[in-house]
Amino acid sequence: MAVQLNHTIVEARDREETANFLTDILGLPAPVPYGPFLVVEAANGVSLDVIGVDGPVHAQHYAFLVGDEEFDRIFERITSRSLPYWADPFQREPGRINHNDGGRGVYWCDPNGHRLEIITKPYGG
Repeated sequence: MAVQLNHTIVEARDREETANFLTDILGLPAPVPYGPFLVVEAANGVSLDVIGVDGPVHAQHYAFLVGDEEFDRIFERITSRSLPYWADPFQREPGRINHNDGGRGVYWCDPNGHRLEIITKPYGG
């Protein structure tokens, strides 16, 4: 079998809030409990396993490849919630999307400070 990413762990101050934020904003199925995790499953079988932590959350970056229609729906949910968003990962271009590699992309943060990104074209593609 070829090497594939199966899952990654997402730290959260409140695992329910974080898992629900991810599923709501991305339009994914409801999270499923598995041990100490709430599992958020992406369409390609990779999961974000959300776990509650008592200490500081170590913010990470999570990028999602989406189609144009999904981008529009997700971006509508971002803007309808008045969430700040940026065209770049360094938050230097607020209120904009990018058009890298002939697609569209945007960054925003979850309640823990994790930087989320949606793109319609893979980088370098």
